[in-house]
Amino acid sequence: MNKSLFQTVKGLFTPPANTVNEAGGTAYKFSPKHALAQYAATGCFTNTFYADASEQLEKVLELTKELDAEFIAKVAIYSREKGFMKDMPALLVAVLSTKDKELLEKVFPRVIDNGKMLRNFVQIMRSGVVGRKSLGSLPKRLVREWFENRKPETIFKQSVGQTPSFADILKMIHAKPQDAEKEALFGYFIGREIDADKLPELVKAFEKFKSGDSLEVPKVPFQMLTALPISTKEWTEIARNAAWQMTRMNLNTFQRHGVFQNPEMVEMIANRLRDAEAIKRAKVFPYQLLSAYSAASNNAEIPRAITEALQDAMEIATENVPAINGKIYVLPDVSGSMSSAVTGYRKGSTSTVRCIDVAGLVASALLRKNPLAEVLPFENSVVNIALNPRDSVMTNAQKLASIGGGGTNCSAPLRDLNKTKAKGDLVIYVSDNESWMDSNRSWNSGTETMKQWNEFKSRNKDAKLVCIDIQPYATTQAQERADILNVGGFSDQVFTLISEFANGTMNANHWVGVIEAVEI
Repeated sequence: MNKSLFQTVKGLFTPPANTVNEAGGTAYKFSPKHALAQYAATGCFTNTFYADASEQLEKVLELTKELDAEFIAKVAIYSREKGFMKDMPALLVAVLSTKDKELLEKVFPRVIDNGKMLRNFVQIMRSGVVGRKSLGSLPKRLVREWFENRKPETIFKQSVGQTPSFADILKMIHAKPQDAEKEALFGYFIGREIDADKLPELVKAFEKFKSGDSLEVPKVPFQMLTALPISTKEWTEIARNAAWQMTRMNLNTFQRHGVFQNPEMVEMIANRLRDAEAIKRAKVFPYQLLSAYSAASNNAEIPRAITEALQDAMEIATENVPAINGKIYVLPDVSGSMSSAVTGYRKGSTSTVRCIDVAGLVASALLRKNPLAEVLPFENSVVNIALNPRDSVMTNAQKLASIGGGGTNCSAPLRDLNKTKAKGDLVIYVSDNESWMDSNRSWNSGTETMKQWNEFKSRNKDAKLVCIDIQPYATTQAQERADILNVGGFSDQVFTLISEFANGTMNANHWVGVIEAVEI
């Protein structure tokens, strides 16, 4: 007998692969529902390592054609309220305008919840990508209601931005102001002659400051002030009145303008950065804190109190990281493709945070809450690195992100664990899922990752596998089943889902089930 041909199969049977991933390796397709969720939780309509923005848009629109309007509506809500995304949920709301007007009316106020989202929605609608170039009667009414349901000062503060501007939008919808104050404000936006005395007090204060008639800095978004000749005194007032996200994004700007020369301001801003309620309201991505910390750490003029406050903020932003019973292995992908920007490439708005930074951040956050976990970074093979669980999340994330390079071999860490007959309860991948080095092109044999996981399961029958995908692609190396969870995104919601899955409290349909449970 040919023993090599008829050798005993290790572990469970591996399902045949059914597609090729973006890197050319064998893989498993996500279901249409799962694929839309993946794009909605990670896609920013920018060029990624393996695909460009137009391909993402085309695939999302194809998926919305075959999926029912109710699921599309739930994905829009989930990606906005839990995933904190912007462009993708706005697109899905625009799609609803052509599929289900009743659902559009219900979903619109939950997803289009600020001025940025409103401008995104209107721009998508008038671009024609969803099959119409005009807003239509119902979308116009919903946009009018958006203005009606907000106070004049709130509208003014959220008016920052162009393409389209609020003036453009107001002209499109033929807004009918409810009172003299809004009538003056809308005229102010459009450039009509108005009674300036009826403008909101904040607008009056802004115009007086611009003209030099007042030295008091108005409490407006700093973008409205940066074109003006402003002294350290004014910058200090801007910093004093800044919202949490604006503070995070402008620490170096504050330093350049002398704000941190005032010890009182250093203490105030540090306390703001570590304020748990402010962090929650800001819907911050943990990776945004990593970006701020990296930038501040590289500037010797930023006070240490500020960088320490950012580390405290990171601990708060990752508080949903679960403490899990049993043996855990965390497998961050540090291959070459992970060096791409996590939100993709777009001229003028490319994030400095890379996929590898996010992978390192997730791994170090899990290690912090689970100090006995083992972290096995991989590229061509597993990379040995010593991490101290007592170090801050920031410190360990930077250590992991400093590796980088090589091909993508997702099965490598599982193969190493199988060689040593390792025992374990939970294995967590953080990757772009674009494995190709371990691809044998034999469709019937399935992916190597799936084979290695089945062998691991043969020793650890209750073990579970989580694959966190942080890029907008529609394939996986481990096919979804009872013991395997595929989830996308980079908000702290991912940690909540890991916890539910590990504890056995997740919906039977896993991530798609969580989305389907969203109430409209």
